[in-house]
Amino acid sequence: MNEHFLQYIWKNKLIQTQDILTLQGHKIFIEDFGIQNNDAGPDFLNSIIEMDGIRWAGNVEIHVNTSDWYKHNHHKDDKYRNIILHVVYENDLTEKESVLSQIPVLEIKNLFDKKLYHKYRSFLISKNRVPCQSDIDKTEGILITSWLNRLLAERLERKTDEIYHYYKYFNNDWSETLYYFMCKNFGFKKNGIGFEMLAKSLPYKILMKHKDRLLQIEALLFGQAGMLKESYTGPYPKELYDEYNFLRKKYELKQINNTLWKFARLRPPNFPTIRLAQLAQIVHLHGNVWDMIINDENPVSIKEKFSVISSQYWNNHYMFEKESPGKPKKLGESCIENILINTVAPVMFIYGKHALKPSLCEKALNLLSVVKPEKNSIISNWEKIGLKPANAADTQALIELKKSYCTPRKCLQCAIGNALLKEKTY
Repeated sequence: MNEHFLQYIWKNKLIQTQDILTLQGHKIFIEDFGIQNNDAGPDFLNSIIEMDGIRWAGNVEIHVNTSDWYKHNHHKDDKYRNIILHVVYENDLTEKESVLSQIPVLEIKNLFDKKLYHKYRSFLISKNRVPCQSDIDKTEGILITSWLNRLLAERLERKTDEIYHYYKYFNNDWSETLYYFMCKNFGFKKNGIGFEMLAKSLPYKILMKHKDRLLQIEALLFGQAGMLKESYTGPYPKELYDEYNFLRKKYELKQINNTLWKFARLRPPNFPTIRLAQLAQIVHLHGNVWDMIINDENPVSIKEKFSVISSQYWNNHYMFEKESPGKPKKLGESCIENILINTVAPVMFIYGKHALKPSLCEKALNLLSVVKPEKNSIISNWEKIGLKPANAADTQALIELKKSYCTPRKCLQCAIGNALLKEKTY
């Protein structure tokens, strides 16, 4: 037995309430179970009970054993002075041992259906990736849909702290914040740190001053990345080098260490050189990307605007001064979808919450609905047990469900787990 389960049955009013007595022999009626407290202090606040015909209002504390009151030092804590009922699974103190005679104690081990606990226990000890996967098909579709909608919002909200931290770091500038996370996203796992350092060393407002000149944008990006060398002989690399040296002095820029860039064990289309060239095209074609995503009301149009092709030099290069078979370097659909899922939608959603603009929160969710479902081991497992996502909104919600509820076995806080626990068939 554990306190989480006891709090669950109390919160959901799953105990017998007729003809119940406290350990002290007082007849009680529970008028209001109270509101669960997720902060420090009593488990339930503002509860109302009637005891021996007298109505009491206050707080309820829940433990597995009566002695836990002392083990947790509640008898020394002022936050527990307004306790009107101490609810325990089992009393392990004699009346003589207990000095809680002033606080009514209700033992509930015989006041609820034990099948509930056995089902919950089966979830906890399940070796399946999803504890309830053998029963999930008994859950109503509308409940799953509404729960996934809530989980998607939870997943986006969980990124609030990090995004808001950088919003403050960039002096409350949403354009710079989006640029930083977009750069980080362009680096993926291998080159994420390099792109992060680049974004911090090269403010977006400087790029914006040169948005009409692609060569200057490329010079700033490649130069700050430490990828331009005086020894280059080709006309395009030499022009970039000269342009960067001029702009570096003008803006007093300091390039990052080029050893941050990783090329090994990457497919050539994922080389940081190609990603930087594609990022330059996005800035050149759309200028202030923040204004673009905020003002464009069509999610499909937003997605299409990220479909760019790097400049002509890169048609037959993956690295400077090393020719390769000719092929336009277009930003792939999977990369675009990754940017929309992990950067654009979260930043837009959090801005909507921050600015009290629910329409932007809704637009962020709609943006994910036009993106194809992600493919990974978590999603594959959900599909095997019958939950087939229709789009990235669904896959993001299912990832959140797996990581935040199934893996830590938070079945009592999960709408699906709740529904299955309450099934009358158990």
